[in-house]
Amino acid sequence: MIINVCNDADELGFKAATLAAARLNEAVAANGQARLVLSTGSSQFETLESLLKEEVDWSRIEIFHLDEYVGLPPDHKAGFRKYLYDRFISKIKVGHFYGVETVGDIESNILSLRRIIRERPIDVGLIGIGVNGHIAFNDPPANFDSRESYFIVSLDEECRQQQVDEGWFENLREVPVRAVSMTPWQIMQCSTIISAVPHKVKAVSVKNTLINKLTPIVPATLLKQHADFNLFLDKDSASGIIPL
Repeated sequence: MIINVCNDADELGFKAATLAAARLNEAVAANGQARLVLSTGSSQFETLESLLKEEVDWSRIEIFHLDEYVGLPPDHKAGFRKYLYDRFISKIKVGHFYGVETVGDIESNILSLRRIIRERPIDVGLIGIGVNGHIAFNDPPANFDSRESYFIVSLDEECRQQQVDEGWFENLREVPVRAVSMTPWQIMQCSTIISAVPHKVKAVSVKNTLINKLTPIVPATLLKQHADFNLFLDKDSASGIIPL
């Protein structure tokens, strides 16, 4: 595990994006193509903005995303497909974007994603950490045992409240109670994991991730088991572990 503490979210986003681009370019040079997993939420704004400025041949990159609400229209402002399309996918000429579809036959969609994602390794995963320590939508206690790639999960109240606090929904009643999420096991299959975790609201979850041993009660502790886990913090998110 490598911990990078930056002055602010902009510096954090730049450094996380620089590393992500370097790993993607290494994979393209070695294999002619690369695969990337993207997370969403307000904590990823700076990283995605910086990544767009990097020199990457996006036509050689396949992109997956981590999770999506069940029962939310695809054009809803809180939808993660819309988030990624508006902020990233529409701005590049990507090789392919595999969205998590939660309309129609969800189980069939999950099986299709599983088949595709297991065709080749994922080179880079940009994996955020939630205020409750979740990774993707794997709220505590997370299922570390499943060897599926995606599954349907229930969202706890703290996770759902985070979505309200970030402005994606007007109130808790609007937030769906279920989502399709990449599993913890599948996340750990990424060759490199880069976690961009800025802002004061993440200080407690960062501290809990770093001071606890592996536990499904703090799902992000699983990331510390990865051979190439790179955690990017700013002074605010690191304030629970570093006196300022």
